[in-house]
Amino acid sequence: MILESPAPAEGRFDGTTFVFPIRVYYEDTDFSGVVYHASYLRFMERGRSEFLRAAGVPHQAMLAGERPLVWVVRHMTVEFARPARVDEALNVRTNAIELAGARMRLKQAVLKGSDILVTADVEVCVITLDGKPRRVPDEIRKKLQAFV
Repeated sequence: MILESPAPAEGRFDGTTFVFPIRVYYEDTDFSGVVYHASYLRFMERGRSEFLRAAGVPHQAMLAGERPLVWVVRHMTVEFARPARVDEALNVRTNAIELAGARMRLKQAVLKGSDILVTADVEVCVITLDGKPRRVPDEIRKKLQAFV
């Protein structure tokens, strides 16, 4: 019997907040069985990437443009409140707060149920592949502005 692979996890919008489900795997934990602090950064990166995809601005579309562009993290402030453990189901909530010039500011939170585990203020910028900042293109700005 051939089993089909399940579709990748998909998030959803709750108003303008993008909610992305994450499962904690063994590889995400440290020797004590709690999520290693750097794993939360990966969880939030996935949340931001899926937010962009769901908003109609996937990374591959930006790379495929006449002038390839990418988002990079410029600044991030993270606050750790509670630990998560292996096999727990979490949600990454992503809110776009501001979209201006070459940057976008977001607030993110990782939750277990209604318990906030980690919060972050994130600033991302658009750059060319050679590292030069560029304004967020108008067509991308129009799509993202609906979520700010």
